[in-house]
Amino acid sequence: MLPRHARCGVSVVAVQAALLAAPSGTFAQSSPRELPRELPAVTVDAPATAKPRPRKPTVQTAGIRRNSAKPTVERPASVATTNEQGTGRSRASLDQPTAVARYQLPQRSFSITAKEADETINLKDPEDAVKYMPSLFVRKRNDGDNQAVLATRSWGLNSSARTLIYYDDLLISALIGNNNSGASPKWNLISPEAIGRIDFLNGPFAAAYPGNSIGGVLLITSKMPDKPFAVAKETVSVMPWNQYGTKDTYVTSQTSTAAGNRDGKLSWLGSANYLDSYQQPLTYTTNATFPAGTTGGFAALNKTGGVANVVGTGTLAHSQQTSGNLRLAYDITPLVQATYSLGIWNNHQTSDPQTYLRSAATGLPTFGGVSSFASSKYTWDQLHMSNAVALKSDTKGVFDFDLAASSYNYLQDTQVNPFTVVPSPGLGYSLNGKVTRMDGTNWQNADAKGIWRPFGGDGPHEISFGAHGDRYRLENPVYASTVWFNASSTGNGQVYSTGVGETRTEALWLQDAWKINPLVKLTLGGRLESWQAVEGFNLNTTTTGAGVITSAVPTWQPGLSSTNFSPKASLSFDPTKDWNVTANFGEAYRYPTVTELYQNISVGGVTYLANPLLSPEQDFTGELNLERRWVDGRVRLSVFGERTNNALISQSTTVTDASGAQSVQTAVSNVGAVRMNGVELSADKDNVLVSGLQVFGSVTYVDSRIISDPNWKGPTGVVGKRVPFVPDWRAKFGVTYRPNESWAYTVAARYSGKQYSTLDNTDSVSHVYGAFDNFFVVDLKIHYNATKNFAFDFGIDNLLNEQYFLFHPFPGRTFVLAGKYTF
Repeated sequence: MLPRHARCGVSVVAVQAALLAAPSGTFAQSSPRELPRELPAVTVDAPATAKPRPRKPTVQTAGIRRNSAKPTVERPASVATTNEQGTGRSRASLDQPTAVARYQLPQRSFSITAKEADETINLKDPEDAVKYMPSLFVRKRNDGDNQAVLATRSWGLNSSARTLIYYDDLLISALIGNNNSGASPKWNLISPEAIGRIDFLNGPFAAAYPGNSIGGVLLITSKMPDKPFAVAKETVSVMPWNQYGTKDTYVTSQTSTAAGNRDGKLSWLGSANYLDSYQQPLTYTTNATFPAGTTGGFAALNKTGGVANVVGTGTLAHSQQTSGNLRLAYDITPLVQATYSLGIWNNHQTSDPQTYLRSAATGLPTFGGVSSFASSKYTWDQLHMSNAVALKSDTKGVFDFDLAASSYNYLQDTQVNPFTVVPSPGLGYSLNGKVTRMDGTNWQNADAKGIWRPFGGDGPHEISFGAHGDRYRLENPVYASTVWFNASSTGNGQVYSTGVGETRTEALWLQDAWKINPLVKLTLGGRLESWQAVEGFNLNTTTTGAGVITSAVPTWQPGLSSTNFSPKASLSFDPTKDWNVTANFGEAYRYPTVTELYQNISVGGVTYLANPLLSPEQDFTGELNLERRWVDGRVRLSVFGERTNNALISQSTTVTDASGAQSVQTAVSNVGAVRMNGVELSADKDNVLVSGLQVFGSVTYVDSRIISDPNWKGPTGVVGKRVPFVPDWRAKFGVTYRPNESWAYTVAARYSGKQYSTLDNTDSVSHVYGAFDNFFVVDLKIHYNATKNFAFDFGIDNLLNEQYFLFHPFPGRTFVLAGKYTF
């Protein structure tokens, strides 16, 4: 009989598929209280090249926007607003993104359309769509993960403030922090069925974007309809799991819907998503010793070789999420359109950790007095709301404008948990606890942009300019509670800690794209920014082991400010219609976020320590691109270099208390200077060897080094060490075969090399909780269009059941079944 997680609303087919393929081996498992052995290395061979053949045209997707017969100017397009043939090519994803064309952005792009993602990717969450884009990696630990950070070619999986992610006019990057917890992108606002197209632009080369574009810019475009359409999709994923003392089957079910229409001047798109996810252990509870009077547990090391015996799981969560999004567009005139979007996201999550310890006297399960179990026992309720408005013209004449404003508000964000556990040999929690709140946290963004074409739409100069303003507010009190599971929003009124503060940025930017001749374009730009951090306040307390406050220290933090100018330059040359050479340079400033400055909080066994004296980081990035295009594919070679002064880098250390209980503390500091040099080769081609066979892949190498850190106080030096969280090698390779319009078969592999998480690179122990491992993962998918309206998917993520940790244990072999009906 299946465990309890697999009995909750799951199809019989999905359950049988999981049972027929049990795990091929255990994850990172050793005999109880024996040290684990290192796993064998994985070798990846490069694919052979093949002679291309012409690709057959693809079929138009039902319900997407087509060219209107009305005498209006065509709107900026997503995949939904152009046909799959794009502008004469076989695939719309090979066309230039609308934002790039509209603002003459200098970056080269990588793109994927909704149709391609639907056919080739096990698409459970919107962030899955970028899985096979060159160099990109999403730190997704489970389905519905609300802490999934986007890593790019030069910055790692804890750099949420070094990329910008937009859903139409809404910035879903949470620039309130730079981490992989509360500052992760708000992907959950997006239903996968509402996506039209996704484009990625590398680097801080466009003056239109702030310095947070150091890692790149991801543009997600919705599909606004021209006629009635509706779609509903049900997805079920099943993951058998066997690691340390936890053996179970974890199931996620997800329902996604979208509908829309156009009636005269008004068009609308509504989407909704419901997810019910049981998750594998996201953390483990470790201890420096095995508690006296207990048996069980697993002897283990941490990433630096210290003793970190695994005595149970940490976070073992069940999450129920509901989201909805409404987008309205109204044509004020044939050339001016107003849009409004509203997004709502709700999450109810509970975590109930599992102990591996048993009482030597009674044989019953016990926490053994290990207090850190308590931080992983919680109930978390969240309700967030976003709003965005925009007004745009699209004359393609002498002048166009773009006005946009958005806000994001934490209407409710409360987590309650016990303060500690009962004494050994008990299996329970203290009655008193903590109430951690983020509600009241909010941010706003506003942009005014203009495009001036002094010599007309086809003239040699296109000048774009704009003004930007943003405000990010942190409200993060932690209250004491008398009864942790029945506490008010302010507990019993006593405050354990508080982090409050605000950052504000104002900016002006200007760019001129000059077509020197039909083959050469020079783009020059600059961005002037003024940043300040104000109203910072922290209250820190000390307590007894039972949670009684013994002292309190309130601190008003000093205000900070900085004004900086960032020049940009790009030169593009098209020697023929099939070749392009582009050289880009950009300077950028990434300012400290409000949580880096003011947040002191403990979540899931990890404590985040504020640093109110941080300085902005200054980044210089250059790249040279060589690209060859075909009607059905392209290959691109990019050589890039980057230097960052005063780099804001977080460091995590394991702290052991007097009882042996362990927790993780994370703090941010300025590192004097780091540099990264690398090369990226990517290719995507249809009809390789046979008609209908698409081959895609990329290889990226980065040599990252710390070149200065005068504030380092550790016993070993850090100069010459690799930059934390940046893998040396990354590679992706896949094939999709479409024998006809009904079937698509995809096999794809992803590889990431070793990355360090410490400045001195002393975390050399692999395949343990807290380590950052190399990994090789193979996925497959079968897509079948059964009828004009019905489509079905079967896929397997992590086919070979690869075990790896990126601090957290990442998913094993997962079976995915999906069915979609388009009305």
